[in-house]
Amino acid sequence: MDNSKLENSLFSSIVANTPLLSIDLVIRNELDQVLLGKRLNRPARGYWFVPGGRILKGETMVDAFSRLTQVELGQEITIADSDFLGVYEHFYADNFSGTDFPTYYVVLAYQLKMDLSDFRLPKNQHESYR
Repeated sequence: MDNSKLENSLFSSIVANTPLLSIDLVIRNELDQVLLGKRLNRPARGYWFVPGGRILKGETMVDAFSRLTQVELGQEITIADSDFLGVYEHFYADNFSGTDFPTYYVVLAYQLKMDLSDFRLPKNQHESYR
């Protein structure tokens, strides 16, 4: 199921009352620098952050990883090409629709070592990268 198809009121209730499960992509280059994007959307709008996103209902972690690398990096990469870093938490005072309730993520972090010089990084989630 694609969460973007849920009515805003239903998705708002889910975000307000439950943790969201997501994947963070920690991309390191040959100099051990980490890719960051300046977020366009809530939560964390305006902050520098690693690429990533929610795991959707009915989606396996393997499928979510492939989808998120395609959406966030512009190229599909398999989870087998990454190293699992651990489980983390993100707490935000705002949410996708405003500031009336916080957002809580449980995050599965994966590391990829790669050269991004040939990538065309998408601009729908991040306005710029460094």
